[in-house]
Amino acid sequence: MSTLICGSIAFDNIMVFHDRFKNHILPEQIHILNVAFLVPEMRREFGGCAGNIAYNLKLLSGEPLIMATVGDDADSYLLRLDDLGLSRAHVRRIAGSFTAQAFITTDLDDNQITAFHPGAMSYSHLNQVADVAAATLAIVAPDGRDGMLQHAQDLAAAGIPFVFDPGQGLPMFSGDELMNFMRLATYACFNDYEAKLLCDRSNRSIERLADEVEALIVTLGGEGSRIYSKGVCHEIPCVQAATVVDPTGCGDAYRSGLLYGIVAGWDWQKTGRLAAVMGAIKIAHRGGQNHRPTRKDIADHFSSAFGSRPW
Repeated sequence: MSTLICGSIAFDNIMVFHDRFKNHILPEQIHILNVAFLVPEMRREFGGCAGNIAYNLKLLSGEPLIMATVGDDADSYLLRLDDLGLSRAHVRRIAGSFTAQAFITTDLDDNQITAFHPGAMSYSHLNQVADVAAATLAIVAPDGRDGMLQHAQDLAAAGIPFVFDPGQGLPMFSGDELMNFMRLATYACFNDYEAKLLCDRSNRSIERLADEVEALIVTLGGEGSRIYSKGVCHEIPCVQAATVVDPTGCGDAYRSGLLYGIVAGWDWQKTGRLAAVMGAIKIAHRGGQNHRPTRKDIADHFSSAFGSRPW
């Protein structure tokens, strides 16, 4: 019962500037901005929404199947997928391109300047849902614009239920395009900012948008999440993390819990709570794929938070 993860594979290059941007950017000179920041700390993380979601779903003993595009520089990532036991049967290498990459510089006030190069991600439409034989559920996560449009259409045509999860890619689409995604999808998931943007672009309330899908999930950061389904709003509490280190990839970890619960046939309360647990485990570690809980660890965390075990 494979879950098809359509989305990006990317490298996150994270740098720390040991000062504050405001001390080096003069507001009256911003029209001729030319600054350089010394960043003595730098690390490179494996990331991308498809990579992160698949990583977390594998921790849950799910069966993720990644559909993504990578560039000539992807050897280390592909070897990592092999080491993790994640199939790359539908990971296409695009010759003459770089793997999608984010370059993130953070200052002492946690302000960030980010540059993102989509690279091979722009060719995600070359991957075909019809090439996948055994998926029973899918997610359309942030990816190339044409790929997201095509994969949603193809999943709906094939009768494969899927989660529409545009994430940071949401601004690429018009209100009409977003509503078409909602009509094709079985489920939809947004953070609170994305949900408000969707409401604005579609001129619909969140409750009305929820009528388009079996469930609409809105994550609220430290305030938990809400799952709207069949006229009911399920309030999912936030799970306390052991420590807060890095929110990068928390949304992807949350989505792995959603996918696992849907495949398992759980109700929305239990599904949302597992998703919250996955986000809490991730936030205690740097990067999107450096946490390594066992399935027992996840169950113990769930039990500590909610007084019962998920399995």
